[in-house]
Amino acid sequence: MDGLKQGYRLSQAENPKDLPAQFFQVNSHLGRLLQNHVRFPTPSNYFKMILIQSKNLKNVVIALLEKAGSQAEEADTVASHLVRANLCGHDSHGVGMLPLYMKKLGEGLLNPNQKPELLKEDGSILMFEGNRGYGQSVGKQAMEQALELCKTKGLVLMTLRNSYHMGRIGTFGEQSIDAGMVSLHFVNVTDHPPLVAPYRGSDARFATNPACIAMPGTAKQPPILLDMATSRIALGKVRVALNKGEELPADWLIDHRGQPSRDPRVMESHIYHRSGKESPPGALTPAGDYKGYGLALFCELLGGMLSGGFTIQPENERKGGITNNMITFIVDPSRLLEIPAMHHEIEAMVNYVKASPPADPENPILIAGDPERISLREREKDGIPVDDNTWNQILDAGENLGLDRENLLNISGI
Repeated sequence: MDGLKQGYRLSQAENPKDLPAQFFQVNSHLGRLLQNHVRFPTPSNYFKMILIQSKNLKNVVIALLEKAGSQAEEADTVASHLVRANLCGHDSHGVGMLPLYMKKLGEGLLNPNQKPELLKEDGSILMFEGNRGYGQSVGKQAMEQALELCKTKGLVLMTLRNSYHMGRIGTFGEQSIDAGMVSLHFVNVTDHPPLVAPYRGSDARFATNPACIAMPGTAKQPPILLDMATSRIALGKVRVALNKGEELPADWLIDHRGQPSRDPRVMESHIYHRSGKESPPGALTPAGDYKGYGLALFCELLGGMLSGGFTIQPENERKGGITNNMITFIVDPSRLLEIPAMHHEIEAMVNYVKASPPADPENPILIAGDPERISLREREKDGIPVDDNTWNQILDAGENLGLDRENLLNISGI
């Protein structure tokens, strides 16, 4: 395992059973899924995984962000957010986003060192402008102000418009949890072509439009955190599959003809924001068919329209960035009931749900937030797996900024 922790590179294998046992020991839960479900139909599906300790990976990200113009505090905030997404198992919203961020900085679509601009304060309503700043940073600062106001108001509605990509929305739910608050977040994505088809549709009309609900935990029950895209899969997960050469389940994507596809290349032009030899653009499908489609629409109307950032409909300009607009509702639960009663009900309800006999003993019932905690424990111990393509994209981005590749490798510890 010592070699793994320093950056074990997975050797090519004829099939999953030939893979070294150490690889699956790195993450026992995800390892079982890989052994059971990852397909290796052709040599193009061979990929290398590198394990990097979270502290080292964060330092690599900070180096790129500071070189690209971020001040130290912003670089630390953004890097912490991205690495925590990886730690929680959400590689789609982790450090793999960094090369695209660097590209959009160069295009003037992402502005470093922005503060959320307070546009309006009306009782318990706060409205902020993000000015295309890093969403991880302006979002955190807007949440801090909203949480502080909620201490006196008991209920706050906060909007943030025109933020650059906010990353994993669950991070903002965790801010509420840490403050002892309940929060709901609805987010839309604009400034680029749509990615997700409506239910019964054959082309894209929405982005992945995430929603998040956060509930504090108790002494016995960890916090409950639902953080989900309204599509079956986040676009970043398609990027991960594309970089690994993996196929996806047939109901996750449609091609440019509206037909089911397993090939992540149908989304390549969306992922890398270019047009060339890639396949004609397809679309993601909504989670739960009409249910995810309905939620996606309300993310547009709540997160987009009511924030003043507006929606993805084509009357609104698209410059090719990733703009997020968010509406957040924060509640102080102590204004509604006694906290001991709340804790008892949370514990009793979760225990009742988990007492259902699992259909498969190998897959116990989980509560929202459990998968992230499982991944967090394992990856904090063993390191964060980064596929070789993503890692080289990060190193290339660093070199394009003028950083020394060998120095970045030394910082990473591999």
